[in-house]
Amino acid sequence: MAEMKTGRIVRSLSGFYDVLTDGGRVTCRGRGSLRKGGQLPLTGDMVEISVDCGKGMVEKILPRKNCFVRPAVANVDGLVIFAANVNPVTEPFLIDRVAAIAGDQDVPVYICVNKYDLDPAVDLVRIYRNAGFQVLCTSAQTGEGMEELRALLKGKLMAFTGNTGVGKSSVLNALCPELQLATGEVSEKLGRGRHTTRHVELYCIGEDTFVADTPGFASFDTEQMDIILKENLQYAFPDFAPYIGKCQFHDCSHRKEPGCSVLQALRDGEIEQTRHDSYLRLYEKSSQIKTWEL
Repeated sequence: MAEMKTGRIVRSLSGFYDVLTDGGRVTCRGRGSLRKGGQLPLTGDMVEISVDCGKGMVEKILPRKNCFVRPAVANVDGLVIFAANVNPVTEPFLIDRVAAIAGDQDVPVYICVNKYDLDPAVDLVRIYRNAGFQVLCTSAQTGEGMEELRALLKGKLMAFTGNTGVGKSSVLNALCPELQLATGEVSEKLGRGRHTTRHVELYCIGEDTFVADTPGFASFDTEQMDIILKENLQYAFPDFAPYIGKCQFHDCSHRKEPGCSVLQALRDGEIEQTRHDSYLRLYEKSSQIKTWEL
């Protein structure tokens, strides 16, 4: 007779799920009825499983507090978005899209400017601190910022995300050397890294502290990310918050309307130009969404 257990998915790969339970780690398949019902188990999910003769089956996904398409994780306490200004250079739009998706679900976002020893990325640091994000400056090589990052992660389930080659796995190795995760060289010609993380996996780096290392992405991958309705997009930009509701028109889209408080803040230098540029790009994408298609 199958034994029922409850646990958390700590690894998802090719239709197999490693579930951490009180009795240890169990490798499971997903019950077909989950997929038919439109439910795909994600790393971070709390699940009910059945175990029969050492073989596990995910029977039920317990209610989630949040979930993301890319990175494919659930139930996180926050997202740490990695960026760099050298080898490879991170486009602000990549940061802004992930940050907006997280903001749409009220998930805290932290910006980690990595490879700080090679380039301090002054503009990136300024942009995101001015936008109200907590920005950490780190170097996996020198150890700079590691203790601050460790303190941020303590007692939480956090996901590391960012463009390929920016050094997520290197930072995890610096935080927890025994992990010995594979890291990749960055192509000098292309300015981007090779994908060394090909699946989402949770790593325990301390008591009650877990980090999900997720595959890196490039610009074109943003097309696969979660959708934000245009009506909600303004609320996903925390730097817009002081100005929302103060525009001349109650349905202001903050693009070109007269009397727009957000545009005035942009002219006054209170909102960074790159942030508003990203908002316009995302608004254009969101405008193409038909509600009935969701």
